[in-house]
Amino acid sequence: MASPKTQQSGSTSMVRKLTTTAVMAAIATILMYIEFPIPIMPGFIKLDFSELPALLTSFALGPWYGALVCLLKNLIHLPVTSSSGVGELANFLIGVCFVIPTGYIYQFHKSRKGALIGSLVGAVIMAVVSFPINYFIVYPFYTNFMPMEAIVGAYQAILPSIKGLSDALLIFNVPFTFVKGMIDVVITFLVYKRLSPIIKGTNSKKQAPDV
Repeated sequence: MASPKTQQSGSTSMVRKLTTTAVMAAIATILMYIEFPIPIMPGFIKLDFSELPALLTSFALGPWYGALVCLLKNLIHLPVTSSSGVGELANFLIGVCFVIPTGYIYQFHKSRKGALIGSLVGAVIMAVVSFPINYFIVYPFYTNFMPMEAIVGAYQAILPSIKGLSDALLIFNVPFTFVKGMIDVVITFLVYKRLSPIIKGTNSKKQAPDV
């Protein structure tokens, strides 16, 4: 039976993790509003780094806390959405497909190599899953505001050989999603060692496994 001191320590640890997760979700929500247009992509596709806090949390606290960041940021964003929650649902599904595999693999291989393998697997899964999510959920919703011909036309303006939505997603969106994930990974590798003690609530960087 756990001693009262041990139970108190466990309770404090859980409260700290949940508090940290909430803070990271707030940061992720702010990052959702900071978007950058990409010259080689249609104008309605923007680059943001809102998955970055979730990825950092997934490495530091575990994959399910990273997934919770994805959930909370989209719930916070929901009251001001213009997509009736469809964009937030898609963002959540794509985000968890990234941070859960990445964090899960890193849990069992806490090394730079394990982090890299997990990141690659997570980015690939996210990119692959983005195709059906966009094809069956996101773009059908946006046809309420823009005809499918106009959506495909935006891609054809960049690459005339595009024949339909599936071509557009495979040639543009899937690679873009993968690259976006890998940019988050690169930033994580650069800052994780310094931020990990803060996220974990420890005082020594030695307590943070390599990333």
